[in-house]
Amino acid sequence: MDKSDQGVTIAAQVREAAAARTPLAVIGGGSKSFLGRRVTGAPLAVGGHRGILHYVPEELVLTARAGTPLTEIETALDARGQMLAFEPPHFGADATLGGTIAANLSGPRRASAGAARDFVLGCRLINGNGDILHFGGEVMKNVAGYDLSRLMAGAFGTLGVLLEISLKVLPRPEAETTLVFEQDELSAIETMNRWAGRPLPLSATAWMDGRLYAQLSGPAPALAAATAKLGGESLSGAKEFWYGLREHTAAFFNDPRPLWRVALPASAAPLALDGPEAVTWGGAQRWVKTGARAVDIRTYTTAAGGHATLFRPAKDASPAEEPFHPLTPALRSLHQRLKAAFDPAGILNPGRLYAGI
Repeated sequence: MDKSDQGVTIAAQVREAAAARTPLAVIGGGSKSFLGRRVTGAPLAVGGHRGILHYVPEELVLTARAGTPLTEIETALDARGQMLAFEPPHFGADATLGGTIAANLSGPRRASAGAARDFVLGCRLINGNGDILHFGGEVMKNVAGYDLSRLMAGAFGTLGVLLEISLKVLPRPEAETTLVFEQDELSAIETMNRWAGRPLPLSATAWMDGRLYAQLSGPAPALAAATAKLGGESLSGAKEFWYGLREHTAAFFNDPRPLWRVALPASAAPLALDGPEAVTWGGAQRWVKTGARAVDIRTYTTAAGGHATLFRPAKDASPAEEPFHPLTPALRSLHQRLKAAFDPAGILNPGRLYAGI
């Protein structure tokens, strides 16, 4: 079957499921299947709907089908000296563009470049009625009113099945270097926040195992000037370090305890939780390996002004354990209304984010 017809075929499958009230488990490459709650439903395979449709390097715009492998997109961009600036983690060889946007995943550059949703210009999707809808376009200012294309980022397929996505891309930096400093966690957090207020070419920061890492990106003279101001030691193997942090292949992530992702104000103090911690995004994202109870972790992080996600549960974890931070009544009501508007029959990835949604 021609790939251009696959969207129509998928839409027909959704219409049939909606008529029968049959829940569907949307499946792309499967690399993000560990995220969120388990979905019980008939498989809806969308990974075969792939291919780059439109790429204009001069306009910094790329449109691709949702099933397109991330590696294919990154290879095409790299050949023209460009990149996905939000630096999405793959978490597997079969990672697709649709899965990345549906999960709203961003890598170490997120604090300086922006999140995945910030680069979404438009999309085509199938709603829960089986209708093919189009939102946005291929420029930053394309519509008035609600930006529904970016609403799909982080929806985990509960609002619609992504077919095509248009993204803004950026040129690769002229040069990059990574500096390393021996610091404890509190000092590193204070340093990250101090740097954030200075005109430095910082593209990523991280603290792990007693060392603060600062990635500088831009013209070579700017990097030389910043290095002279900051000091530190140059890191050999910087590319491998940032890859290990992005893809969770670094030794820190090998700890068998559950992995929690905690979002906090950037200046928040180190977490008082039992287990090793890594800090990224200028202090705003904390990775914690701990066996502490979910209720205790969330009570603590809420008091600190943040929220906690059970990113990777233990292998023997109860399916009843909620991965995402509980919603307030007002936010839950908003989620329910959005679900009802996009998926009236409640068939698309039901319960992937929250029970009953």
